[in-house]
Amino acid sequence: MIDDLPNLFLAWSIQFTGVVSPGPGVALILGIATAQGRGAALRCCLGIGLGGLLLAALTVFGLAALLAEWRGAMIAARWIGAAYLAWLAWGAFRRAARPPAVPGAAPAAARHSALRQVAGGFAFQLSNPKAIFFWIAIASVGALHTVSPAALLLFLAGAFAISFGGHAGWALLLSSAPFRRLYARARRGVETALGAFFALTALKLAAARP
Repeated sequence: MIDDLPNLFLAWSIQFTGVVSPGPGVALILGIATAQGRGAALRCCLGIGLGGLLLAALTVFGLAALLAEWRGAMIAARWIGAAYLAWLAWGAFRRAARPPAVPGAAPAAARHSALRQVAGGFAFQLSNPKAIFFWIAIASVGALHTVSPAALLLFLAGAFAISFGGHAGWALLLSSAPFRRLYARARRGVETALGAFFALTALKLAAARP
């Protein structure tokens, strides 16, 4: 398995770059962390991690590369992602117009179930175009089809750890007390910026060529 480590580290490095670089996933965590608190953001990160694990498994079995060649599937994923981003934009603009209470003072009716938060993160990751394209890149250069079964299991465990841990790091930062105080002072501007980012990303994704 030692001989397989260079391929694993190459794949993990590509995945890590995608996780830590700001994008729709970080914006989603920012919106949840500021509106619902740290616990909700971490549960969303768990869903994102599980989604990343599924994408890693698809990559291992060569389905990510196949997906890249299947025009209909890429179009469907693109439109699903655009619709979800548009929905996130609507929520952010609505919160900008009528800012909610700071996390911790939110009414119980505004809190979502833990399962729904995990499922939301999972669904988002599977329709996140940035994540899909990074996994296609991993499928193209990672040479995972040549590694041993034990190395594949190690790769899947590492892929989940990177996906969950990287996004959880963002969640801890964005739900920290200093950031929450900053958000409390500028939340209307933050939510407006989030809404604009989500809306522009949705339009760009919808207009992109398959």
